[in-house]
This record gives sequence, structure tokens and C-alpha cells, in this order.
Amino acid sequence: MTVKLRLSRGGSKKRPFYRVVAADERSPRDGRYIERVGTYNPLLPKDHAERVVLNTERVEYWLSQGAQPTDRVLRFLDAAGLAKRPARNNPKKAELGAKAKERLEMRRQAEEEAKAAAEAPAEEAAE
Repeated sequence: MTVKLRLSRGGSKKRPFYRVVAADERSPRDGRYIERVGTYNPLLPKDHAERVVLNTERVEYWLSQGAQPTDRVLRFLDAAGLAKRPARNNPKKAELGAKAKERLEMRRQAEEEAKAAAEAPAEEAAE
């Protein structure tokens, strides 16, 4: 049985509230879990003390038992100093798509043609 530390959604529509739970990875997101180890309320300001509340002893226990945190929970654990989140590097993220590159090239060509057209009458007027 593989255990994950993940978020289980609660709250009403448009008012999310999450529990940080240790659950079998095969169980549904909001379904059965082994133990609740914290809460997360995204509606509170980021600097609010009750936005993320973790039971650090139980989180450390589950990590020692081999539980794998999800990416979002790993961010919380990193902020609390319980786990280290490795830096990610995605150099292609900022790269433009094919259509955007095409539009940019067409815009450059149009600017060059307009510049050349503006210089040509200026040279004829100078003569």
C-alpha cells in the first residue's frame, strides 16, 4: 500500500477548504483516508497563521514511513521546514508557440517594409 500526503477538498461551492491527509493512493480524492494531518484554507491571506496548519509530528512520522507528498503538499512542507522541495527548471516554458513565432516574424517583416518605404521617399526628396 503506497501512502500519499495529499489534499482532500471540502467546503461548499466556490468556497474551498482542504484537509491535508495521509491516504492510500488508490482511494478517491475526497474519499477514505488513513489520518488527517493538517488543513489548508486558500481563502485566507497568504501571511495568515491559519492558512496552512500542519501536525508536524504526524507529518514527520508519515514521511519516515515512506509517504510521498503531492507537489502542493510538498510546497507546504518546504515552507514549514519539514521537507526540501527541489528547484525545477523548465527552459521551454517561456518559449513561444509556433503561431506566436509566425505572428512575430510577420510583424518584423511588416516593420522592415514600412521602414524601407519611409526611407525611399526621403532619399528621393533629398535629390
